[in-house]
Amino acid sequence: MKTTRILTVALFAAGSAMLVAQEVPRLPPGAENAKPLSVQAPADPAYSLLTATCRTPPPGRGGNRGGGAGRGAAGRGPAAPQGIREYNVTEIPGVIKAGQKWTFRWQEAGNNGDGIVGLPDGSLLLAQNDNSQVLKLAPDGKTSVAYANTRTGGALSISAKGHMFIVERGLGLGARDHQRIEQLTPTRRVHADMFNGEPLDCIGGVINDIVADSKGGAYFTMGGLFYADKDGNVKRYGENLTTNGVTLSPDEKTLYVTNGGTVAAFDVQADGALTNQREFGKLTAGGGDGSTIDGMGRVYTTSGAGVEVFDKTGKHLGVIPTPRGVITAAFGGKDRKTLFILARGGTSSTGEEVANVAQVWTIPMVAQGFKGRAK
Repeated sequence: MKTTRILTVALFAAGSAMLVAQEVPRLPPGAENAKPLSVQAPADPAYSLLTATCRTPPPGRGGNRGGGAGRGAAGRGPAAPQGIREYNVTEIPGVIKAGQKWTFRWQEAGNNGDGIVGLPDGSLLLAQNDNSQVLKLAPDGKTSVAYANTRTGGALSISAKGHMFIVERGLGLGARDHQRIEQLTPTRRVHADMFNGEPLDCIGGVINDIVADSKGGAYFTMGGLFYADKDGNVKRYGENLTTNGVTLSPDEKTLYVTNGGTVAAFDVQADGALTNQREFGKLTAGGGDGSTIDGMGRVYTTSGAGVEVFDKTGKHLGVIPTPRGVITAAFGGKDRKTLFILARGGTSSTGEEVANVAQVWTIPMVAQGFKGRAK
């Protein structure tokens, strides 16, 4: 595979800067023009027929009801390519040392990455939106298909009890031909696909992110914030939300969800219901997207600035800048001291920037990811 040399800047603890050269593969010729095999529901010709049956049909693709805004793989086209950017990693005590640098791991053309989760063996799972596969990226860089036919699968989450869920953004061919949440393990089955007696598509937009709880249910975002309990019953929570990424505290007593330029928090009740909506923290840049946590309960949220870090009280601790615009983040590696990001953009075989590409990068951390749940 052809490669192109890039330069990144790492700021070391002594305060001096070093230029670090790294080889990042280019896409194979023609890959940047590959057409998706799977499409999100609003882009499917059958979508208008389905939503016409809703009691209150959602607006067309140009409308905002129900959202679907946010990460590049969900609800809108890729952002304009920006290329590799310089970055200075400064120390965040207990989180990351100064001078650390990101390492490129993987890329693929298309909206082919979202909802990453790290596994105990050090590998990473990525939901591939364009081809309806869940890809397993091994520590040695080799890839394999972990799950197929996920119907435009998006974000993933694994509960503390090992239940894995995926949000599916496409339409099927049968009677239940609408967006849904599917459980992949321990038994593969549809977990939830209805809200108030209608298909989830009647909410409008694209189902986006998800986090599974230990009760057998899962919280998900679709413009607003929803909870599908262990029986698949869906309820909506919150007011005046523009949601995207969602995660839970280690003890599952607090839920965090991105809300535009802020992160909102809720108290989680014994039955999974959410109360006490409040502003948890402010992001330093727009584009709030995916979130994860570490073992100390710190919250990591991606934004236009990189990965923003908050302590469990909502105090902003700092930003880990990234080499590209970033979609989401997750802890991984065998010791869970590696932070993975899914980044936007790549380089074509001719050296031109291509927006519709997903890349994985990693950086070593002082902080350790929460071991009790993959997200």
